[in-house]
Amino acid sequence: MTGAQRARNPHAPQPTGEAARRPAPRRAEKSATAFRTISEVADDLEVPQHVLRFWETKFPQIRPMKRGGGRRYYRPEDIDLLRAIRDLLYEQGYTIKGVQKLMREGGLKIGEEGVVETQAEAEAAAEPGAAGTAARAASEDLPLFRASMDDQQLREIRGIAGELSELRDRLRKAIDGR
Repeated sequence: MTGAQRARNPHAPQPTGEAARRPAPRRAEKSATAFRTISEVADDLEVPQHVLRFWETKFPQIRPMKRGGGRRYYRPEDIDLLRAIRDLLYEQGYTIKGVQKLMREGGLKIGEEGVVETQAEAEAAAEPGAAGTAARAASEDLPLFRASMDDQQLREIRGIAGELSELRDRLRKAIDGR
């Protein structure tokens, strides 16, 4: 009987002596190409299982193989994609819609070990002079981009936003004046 089974049934007999002191057996390591269950993937990515199921509804690219009873088995490429999605959502601050847009437009590359590279990051790495422009363009899609900017940069962005609003109003007047 496992610890989880004992937790569900407190009246079950408890191990004594040698059995109580012995650590629980560890799972054998699977090969890199092996399929994994949802619980293994959830543990590996440190996200709850229901989050993985939710992501399946939002990202049609995630297609685990389902066996009898609806049991999910994730392929290595599914796990790499899930790791990339988790990184974009939790580490880089993207929204689900932002990640969907990246994937739809082909702006997402999954490298070795599930490393995520957006098209803007790839351009920044390719052209040292364009690094600032590409990073700025990438940060505009992030909901938390302000946290990494100083006051001067925020003032500049507000000024640009004001100019864009004026241009939008001019265009509307020009179109309505036809």
